[in-house]
Amino acid sequence: MKRLTFVVMMVAAMLSFPTQADAQGWLNKLKNKTVDKVKDQVDKTVDDGLNSVLDGKSSEKGNDEQQPAEGDNTPEAVSQNQKSDFVRGSVILFEDDFANEQMGEFPSKWDIDDGSIEVASVNGIKYAHSTAPSSTFSPLMENMQSYLPDVFTLEWDEFMSKPGDYDQTAWHIYFYSGSDEIGNIYKVYRSGDPDAYGNYSFKKGSGASGDVNGSMEWDELKKYIKIGQWNHFAISFNKRAFKYYINGNRVINLPNVAAPSRFSFYIGGEYPYRGVGHVILAKGGAELYQRQTTDVSAVEKAIAETGKFVTNNILFETGKATLKPESMAEIQKVADYMKKNPSVRFEVQGHTDNQGSDAINDPLSQQRAEAVVKALEALGCDGFNLRAVGKGSHEPIADNKTEEGRAKNRRVEFIKK
Repeated sequence: MKRLTFVVMMVAAMLSFPTQADAQGWLNKLKNKTVDKVKDQVDKTVDDGLNSVLDGKSSEKGNDEQQPAEGDNTPEAVSQNQKSDFVRGSVILFEDDFANEQMGEFPSKWDIDDGSIEVASVNGIKYAHSTAPSSTFSPLMENMQSYLPDVFTLEWDEFMSKPGDYDQTAWHIYFYSGSDEIGNIYKVYRSGDPDAYGNYSFKKGSGASGDVNGSMEWDELKKYIKIGQWNHFAISFNKRAFKYYINGNRVINLPNVAAPSRFSFYIGGEYPYRGVGHVILAKGGAELYQRQTTDVSAVEKAIAETGKFVTNNILFETGKATLKPESMAEIQKVADYMKKNPSVRFEVQGHTDNQGSDAINDPLSQQRAEAVVKALEALGCDGFNLRAVGKGSHEPIADNKTEEGRAKNRRVEFIKK
């Protein structure tokens, strides 16, 4: 009834104009205001969608699916937050992105146990490709039998093709204590369906006898695997606690397994992209059963002591400013600190290593800094207190001639202002 009354009043007002020109002018103003309102609503919808992606929420779920409200303490909401807790170790022990290797040659940083591998490329990214029906290979380390510390993280990439006419491929990762196998994870991927499943088996640690086993069905894996793209896999081991991640989502969490001393990759099957890319082994990681308050205190401690918080755990897709899902745990720490200290202002600096030209690295570092700012805003931080600055490779903190140094130089700094 109110809307009808409003329409009648609008018509009456239009009829009361003394001339047609006046009426037309009034209608043009009304039209312009309506267009502006629509544009504002579209801009808001786009911003909301971008914030949803940066917040780690999939845009594929549909607009009608309810998301947990802020501060929701239901078991489901808490569980989802806890499943993105990966933190890369602070000291890089081994890294190979195969970028400097020659195509078709055996990768120089690896040893083969059986089969054969060579450097190949898909979507412009190089990787170690199995050229035999099955291949098992390990990183070249100073002590090949024992190089895994008691706290470590391991990361690698795999490319999952779109459906085709070929059969299947199995990716395995084996863990050993000396010459004895003490654990393994494997995935079988059939791209023709597509379909996949996985299993794992580990010896128990701390003197316990027996094994711990489990499976991962496709209905669960398909929530995390990206078809036709590179996928990021990671492992976090802390003395006895073992966690396994797919694209930043924790899918295995075992509290008590035997400590491994080395590992190897196994690739088999007929899949066209059979291999692994960009492998990173690092010493350290998140503290066992680390609490959120500890995370916040780490930021507080760094700010109090140095006036800045420096991190290598905010990760991006290669050559892009797209945040990887596993970065959100680190960004959440900064967001929690800012909410606790609402008047603090940060200059968010993006830094790269010296691989590539300044013409590429300078704008890329700026775009990455801006992506971090947008992610913080999506988590409820005031954008007025954030300024993105790209530093490129101009302010290294380590030697760019080594892989470990380059890894340290690829960082994000939060400078208190």
